[in-house]
Amino acid sequence: MRDYLLTLCVTAAVTYLLTGPVRKFAIATGAMPEIRARDVHREPTPRLGGIAMFFGLCAGLLVAANLQNLGSVFDLSNEPRALLSGAALIWLIGVLDDKFELDALIKLGAQMISAGVMVAQGLTILWLPIPGVGVVSLTPGQGTLLTVALVVLTINAVNFVDGLDGLAAGMVCIAATAFFLYAYRLWYGYTIEAAAPATLFTAILMGMCLGFLPHNMHPARIFMGDSGSMLIGLILAASAISITGQVDPDVLKLFEGSTREATHAALPVFIPLLLPLTIIAIPMADLVLAIVRRTWKGQSPFAADRGHLHHRLLEIGHSHSRAVLIMYFWSALIAFGTLAYSVHSTSMWIVLGVVALSAIGLVLLLMPRFTPRAPRWAESVVPPRYRRRKPAPAAETVPEPVATETERVPVPAGINGATAIGNRARFTDRRKAGTPS
Repeated sequence: MRDYLLTLCVTAAVTYLLTGPVRKFAIATGAMPEIRARDVHREPTPRLGGIAMFFGLCAGLLVAANLQNLGSVFDLSNEPRALLSGAALIWLIGVLDDKFELDALIKLGAQMISAGVMVAQGLTILWLPIPGVGVVSLTPGQGTLLTVALVVLTINAVNFVDGLDGLAAGMVCIAATAFFLYAYRLWYGYTIEAAAPATLFTAILMGMCLGFLPHNMHPARIFMGDSGSMLIGLILAASAISITGQVDPDVLKLFEGSTREATHAALPVFIPLLLPLTIIAIPMADLVLAIVRRTWKGQSPFAADRGHLHHRLLEIGHSHSRAVLIMYFWSALIAFGTLAYSVHSTSMWIVLGVVALSAIGLVLLLMPRFTPRAPRWAESVVPPRYRRRKPAPAAETVPEPVATETERVPVPAGINGATAIGNRARFTDRRKAGTPS
């Protein structure tokens, strides 16, 4: 675990330290597009944050390759090299898109080519565990098509939710954390060496997101752009492909009997093999709804609009930060709920806990104007908007000015203001001169 933590920290540190210079570079090169109709931010913000994230990926892989316990992953498997090749290609296309706004079909073709590059180097789906059927071996053609489809879907799902400050990086970080725990359990709990690459990929992915989030939280100083969203989407897909299509479920040997009976009995164990699909359930649902909505209106499926889930949260009254936190909540509930069910499938408390948290989430969705307040002992560590309002200081009592002798002179009835002021002035001059009035 120490080696994974070291790799994560190095990746996060490199990403965090490089994001500042990358922001200056983006401003200097003009990678600050004008605000579009579907955008939420009000000021032009630089993109190209994916540059820092890509170098964080390279730093993480370099450190892992020189560690004693993780170096064997590079010796026994070609998957890290396949990941780096595909990531470099999709990152380059993303950088060009952040600067020159490439056509959607060009980006789609680049995503398919990046997936093909990884397949050519061995990162592909070999078999699938299907409950009630068993382990189904795939032909090379079927494995290639399924791998490319999974990569393209994951990349676009992550890209679709990249509409609010910190949303995509936070949701992918939550997904990577849940997936890391499951892959680490397979690697060290069941000594399945085929799960080692996915464990490394998710640790690096967590570091990339954690290093970029401080610069991307609302109000964001820089956006990751397509160079970042497509990159982290590809790494998440590569982790899913590595552990879903490379780990043979029969290696677990948890149940006796036929393959069909064993697969059916081990359903809670096989569910997390599709964990990446569950942790991007919300982005995937947003993707499907967007395609249906745009096609129904006669628009292109790639046409941009303001109908995404995060846009709907803003429209019903939620603030920017609360909309992001609500999306975090649902992503974490689905990901960690699935992970907990895989560990203790017979525990009814897990089901009841998920139901209770779902009810809490629904209540939060229906109360957009509610602002939670932190307890007084935690006010020093929470944002000012969550602190209790302090009573306004009492206004200082200003003593009334004492009227001077001139102001005490009575004004006879029937004399207007100008005459009264003139009389007061003459009265004061006579007193200074010592003449009687």
